[in-house]
Amino acid sequence: MRKLLEVLGFIALVQGIAGLVHEFTNWHWGLVQRLGFLDGYEVYASVTLLVLSFALFAMAEAQKPR
Repeated sequence: MRKLLEVLGFIALVQGIAGLVHEFTNWHWGLVQRLGFLDGYEVYASVTLLVLSFALFAMAEAQKPR
């Protein structure tokens, strides 16, 4: 479970960074700008993904190692 949380946290971190990079530099990569229902809310979605990634990393650290 710990590895799964770390992988999901890493994916959320990369997509959050990619969304912010896209908004401020117009590089066309990442998933956030490709989702039509997020038009106009890309920055908020990217920041939410960053916060989610830190929460997932914290949950992974809280798991007891086996």
